[in-house]
Amino acid sequence: MNEKRLVVALFGLAVAVVIGALAYRFIAAFTVSVFLYYSTRRYHRFLARFRLPPRVRAGVVLASLAIPLILLISYAGVLLVVEARQFVADTALVSAAASNIAWFAAIERIPEFTVQGIYGAYRSGDLEPFVEFATENAAFLTTVVSEFLLNLFVVTIVTYYLLVDGDRISDWLLRFDDDAIVREYLEAVDRELEAVLFGNLLNVVAISLIAIATFSVYNALVPAGVRVPYPALAGALTGIASLVPIVGMKIVYLPVTAAMAVPPLLGGSLAELGYVLGFLVVAVVVVDTVPDLVLRPLLSGDETHVGLLMLAYTLGPVVLGFYGLFFAPIVLVIGLTFANTALPRLLGADDAQTTLSASDDAEGDRERDDDSGPRVDEGAGADVDEGAGVDPDPTR
Repeated sequence: MNEKRLVVALFGLAVAVVIGALAYRFIAAFTVSVFLYYSTRRYHRFLARFRLPPRVRAGVVLASLAIPLILLISYAGVLLVVEARQFVADTALVSAAASNIAWFAAIERIPEFTVQGIYGAYRSGDLEPFVEFATENAAFLTTVVSEFLLNLFVVTIVTYYLLVDGDRISDWLLRFDDDAIVREYLEAVDRELEAVLFGNLLNVVAISLIAIATFSVYNALVPAGVRVPYPALAGALTGIASLVPIVGMKIVYLPVTAAMAVPPLLGGSLAELGYVLGFLVVAVVVVDTVPDLVLRPLLSGDETHVGLLMLAYTLGPVVLGFYGLFFAPIVLVIGLTFANTALPRLLGADDAQTTLSASDDAEGDRERDDDSGPRVDEGAGADVDEGAGVDPDPTR
């Protein structure tokens, strides 16, 4: 029997190693999936009020995430193309690039970003340098695109099935219960991860709305030369950047401030720099500082310390790369919850506290008995006849 158990254990260990290696290969995708699952689980459960099946609700949740993201990326892409074309036209970038980049020398102008413009440039041969460049770097470009699409596919599938079968996974994990420690720990981790990660999603949405409203109101009050370019896009990006505390939002509004200061400096309108300075002050106070002080403590979970969570968000990307932004907070919650729930019980702290409390209560009861009642002689009643007592049949 022991030999069979050993063989089964070795086989299970080998399977676990293989699964672990595969999971590590897609650790970034799995981390983002867990982040999205806990961020949207309350929304998924809310949709149950409309009597929708779990699979339909999961599809609605993913569509609710994908559609705004696609619109935001499309909006940003269109604006990038428009601004890039305007920048090229204003700075004569094509002629400068043609004189310094060999494969760019044959291009006289950038084609219009339309179907007709691209087709006309292709027929005239203007796209040949781009085609040659893409051909020479086809392996690298293919690897980048395929890696992105593969990770996006993994994130979508894992998030979908976590939303659909999350309760089954939870029930399976709770089978490994040992004196209620495992159950208590897993349930505490589940609650805290949902509180922290759902709070982060709410924080992103709130910061985005605050930033969009602030930038729009500022544009309505200042001259045209110092307005925020594309306030809706800038506000949405500010909310997304708020995932990284301390430095996150500054990545957006500081470059926006610098871009707003360029026209007055080049045009000699130094008086308008006061509006730019006012925008910077408003962005720091209204968009960055006040929401960070008010919203983040309210949306950072029930047990996780806000300072530790901020360190996790800050140091995670530094140590682990992009996915560390999501992985570090998850590990922090798992570790702190273990220290708060399972570790004291494993070390016997709860039992010792219970014993101490019981001893104190017992001692207090003895003191109250000694003070409140008369002291009875311990020898009293020793000579009482064992047969004495109440007559069992009072009718006799």
